[in-house]
Amino acid sequence: MRRKLMSDTVADALAGALARHGVTSIFGQSNPTALMLAAERIGIRQILYRTENAAGAMADGFARVGRRVAVVAAQNGPAATLMVPPMAEALKASVPMLVLVQEVPASDRDRNAFQELDHFALFAGVSKWTRRIDDPSRVEDNVDMALTVANSGRPGPVVLLLPKDILQAPAVPPRFGRRRDLGAFPLDRPRPEATAVAEAARLVAEARSPLVVAGGGVHLSDAVEELTALQRLAHLPVVTTNMGKGAVSELDTLSLGVAANVTGQGGPAHHHLPLIQQSDVVLLVGTRTNENGTEGWTLTSPDATYIHIDMDPVEVGRTYEALRLVGDARSALSDLADALAGCDLTRRQRAAESLRHRIATGRRRRADEIEAAVPFDARPIAPERLLRELDELLVPDDIVVADASYSSFWVASHLTAKRAGQRFVLPRGLAGLGWGLPLGLGAKLATPDARVVAVVGDGGFAHVWSELETAVREDLALTLIVLNNQVLAAQGHAEMAAFGQTTTGIDFQPVDHAAMARAVGAAGIRITDPDQLEPQLKDALASTTVTVLDVVIDPDSFPPVRAFDRHADRIRRRPRTGRPTPTSPDRPKG
Repeated sequence: MRRKLMSDTVADALAGALARHGVTSIFGQSNPTALMLAAERIGIRQILYRTENAAGAMADGFARVGRRVAVVAAQNGPAATLMVPPMAEALKASVPMLVLVQEVPASDRDRNAFQELDHFALFAGVSKWTRRIDDPSRVEDNVDMALTVANSGRPGPVVLLLPKDILQAPAVPPRFGRRRDLGAFPLDRPRPEATAVAEAARLVAEARSPLVVAGGGVHLSDAVEELTALQRLAHLPVVTTNMGKGAVSELDTLSLGVAANVTGQGGPAHHHLPLIQQSDVVLLVGTRTNENGTEGWTLTSPDATYIHIDMDPVEVGRTYEALRLVGDARSALSDLADALAGCDLTRRQRAAESLRHRIATGRRRRADEIEAAVPFDARPIAPERLLRELDELLVPDDIVVADASYSSFWVASHLTAKRAGQRFVLPRGLAGLGWGLPLGLGAKLATPDARVVAVVGDGGFAHVWSELETAVREDLALTLIVLNNQVLAAQGHAEMAAFGQTTTGIDFQPVDHAAMARAVGAAGIRITDPDQLEPQLKDALASTTVTVLDVVIDPDSFPPVRAFDRHADRIRRRPRTGRPTPTSPDRPKG
């Protein structure tokens, strides 16, 4: 007997299917209108964004923090093209996202209809799965398949194309009813093969100096408790990638902090580099072993034995040939701990005290060197001073997001994960500029009771200024810290390091971001004196409105990028402006 149809149109059926999967909001801009009207009729909110690329980043932040797939909708054609960058980030960072894109009516297809575009070709490189709903009887099948693909295996973005005429067509009852909620991830938790787990346990127990490298997959799998249990059971030092920050507490005596590409002078793991490089058994957990996460594949020894836990079988052994523990990180870590509990851990126990002493010594050396090197009372403000003040005010349940480039580096290296599972959301999939504010908005929407702080550079913030209005309209109490140095600092410093000079595309005019915030109804404070930092940060964190702190920082400061250590003097000789004067021979004359 066929299930009774509860919807009138395909749009109604689609909205009902989304609600079944726990969707309570859609990041949208009215289109597809038939769907948005149907969704709002059943209580699904539309969160109006200003630009599609920012909407995709909001969906990304919502999914990473909320641990449920986010839904974002866009018009066909030019609007759809703007979804490509955030989808690319989500694909690389393994973040699920359902993208609903309006299509021209089926009867107008391939006739150069208004804003018609080949969306299959457009999304080919950034979507795990792209389908068009053409059959009114297959709506729920298509939605369930989309969420299954998005949330299973290695999570990622998927696309459903929605022709305007199909959305308004009468819905047809499906033959087979569907009731399950498939909106959370990971959808499945497969376990690695038992003999491989046993071999991994033996290798770790017998290792001279084992090491764990934890990536963002630990957060995606919600495996922080299992990783902490393994760390304590076998007395294992743990270092994280940028996206893995917070996988373990950085206050733990066996935690090395973020290594990745911030192991330069002053970096959390700078004085732990010998320990990392001398490790004979390296356990990789939920990491793509990408260039930035491994400092160009130089952090660990090519002579080490590698064990790799990952949901994606292609990532295991991509660069480091490894014992393959293919499966969900939480399941795999739990199984590995059980196997280790049956091993002789005497060697690990005997090494524990000296290992903790070695780590503590490295931490003290780092703190002393930073204290001696950083002008904490200087103007313009040293970024290290800002991050120190912020770190002292943050609590373990606070969420910090950052833009790409230096913002991510400063957060990764100078804020402390005060508990296992504290979230630091860093866009390191493709690391494009402009993600910080919308990531923070998505994170806040997913966890409205948490304090959310977004740290962005003035260069990246320029991509998404308009979303401040979104934050005000949605009444999101977010603290946005703008690192205002009037320069694309990472690019300028990289050019100085490599060439000893910069192009003219580095510096820009001063901008009063605090005034901009006030113009859209947010609180805006400009900070030029380091003594203003503590009281203004306290007020912002306690505020119930959006607060923008426009902090004027030293343009010559740079985070602990290891590649910059040997070029520090040359970097600091960068001219304050690289723009040519009107009489410069390099400037074309009108």
